[in-house]
Amino acid sequence: MELQAVLMAAGGGSRMTDLTYNTPKPMLPVGNKPLMWYPLNLLERVGFEEVIVITTKEVQKMMTTDPKMKLDVKMKLDVVCIQEDGDMGTADALRHIHEKIKTDILVVSCDLITDVALHEVVDLFRAHNATLAMLMSKAHEFTETVPGQKGKKKTAEQRDFVGVDQSGKRLLFMANEADLEDGLSIRKSIMRKHPRMLIKTGLEDAHLYCLKKAVVDFLADNKSISSIRGELVPYMVRKQFSKSTTNQTIKDDAEEQNEKKNEGSTNHELIISSRDESLIQLAQERSCWNDHRGDMSEAYHGGKLRCYVHIMDQGLCYRVNTLAAYIDANRLAPKLFDEPAVHPSAVISERCQMGSDSIFGALCQVADKTSIKRSTIGNSTTVKEKVKVTNSIIMPGVTIEEGCNIQSSVICSNAVIGRGADLKYCLVGNGQRIEPEAERTNEVIVGTDQLMEI
Repeated sequence: MELQAVLMAAGGGSRMTDLTYNTPKPMLPVGNKPLMWYPLNLLERVGFEEVIVITTKEVQKMMTTDPKMKLDVKMKLDVVCIQEDGDMGTADALRHIHEKIKTDILVVSCDLITDVALHEVVDLFRAHNATLAMLMSKAHEFTETVPGQKGKKKTAEQRDFVGVDQSGKRLLFMANEADLEDGLSIRKSIMRKHPRMLIKTGLEDAHLYCLKKAVVDFLADNKSISSIRGELVPYMVRKQFSKSTTNQTIKDDAEEQNEKKNEGSTNHELIISSRDESLIQLAQERSCWNDHRGDMSEAYHGGKLRCYVHIMDQGLCYRVNTLAAYIDANRLAPKLFDEPAVHPSAVISERCQMGSDSIFGALCQVADKTSIKRSTIGNSTTVKEKVKVTNSIIMPGVTIEEGCNIQSSVICSNAVIGRGADLKYCLVGNGQRIEPEAERTNEVIVGTDQLMEI
């Protein structure tokens, strides 16, 4: 393949610990499929035959026993395990597999669910011989009430400021609101080459990147960069407009040295070259095509390091990295695939009222006089008589006793809901037992060992 695919599946899910306490984030059930199944399916559909999966031993073990992973994924999975307790970032993970990287790479996060036409990103990467091409989408507005947070004020997310050229494709500037204490300032070296820049907000990074092999080589020599999104991408965007000491070497200019921060001990040298460098140079010299207007400079102003972005305006694209995103994913992700709502092995009573927007997993059992609407019923879950489930997610192995009412809640794996219990806007942790006739509203019910220490 022209690109090697790398799936990042070692994240701990720090923003959704109530869900990931007993189930690693890559294996969280979304629409009765493991979360990591979705990006793997995306890669398989566009023709990848092999993927390097960076994950933990726990996830690797679960992958070997999960039916969806064993039966649905036909690609060869080259699983590389990293330390579960290690403080390893995404750039560290790429550095860890440096020896396996033989060509340019496509990096995807395990929590991405999207119906993007992947060629839109790859074509940008190819057409402009880019160092980086990435996917962004409009920020997703989550409308569902999050269990345990009803009535609480939402924490404001800090915005990204993304600068693009007039085509909307060349990525010129990127900064987070947290880093703009003194206001938003654009370097002169950018404005000289791109006097018209469109600054966009309300965008989210999908954590899908095409990267030159040279970038992985650069990471191998620069161990101070730990995160792709937090450090590597902003670094490369800045370096596009540094003065070059040679045609192929990008170094700091005086203006950047005055910026002083965020640089650490990195040696700040990224060599961009290609096997076909001489042919590419010849083609540019003999072509009248240019990527910009307004001056007589050569294409790309002679720069070798180039960053591009594809911004999805329509379709489904967001990361499942919060509880709100997880709830929405269970509602939207099944619509990506034309599959039966009821698994063939599920046993559903004829006297069960099923909403057309509910799905039922393998080996689940649903008894008489039940009502299941706008909900996901997990594999091997048992729902007994006279139970009403509305707008909820029931994970695998849950038992719901007679006469329960569950509304707008998330019930984690192997929980037992006692007879006649009434739950509204609740999150019930893995293996928890709710006493009979209990009435709970807007609570997070987890074990004492699961509570976060402050």
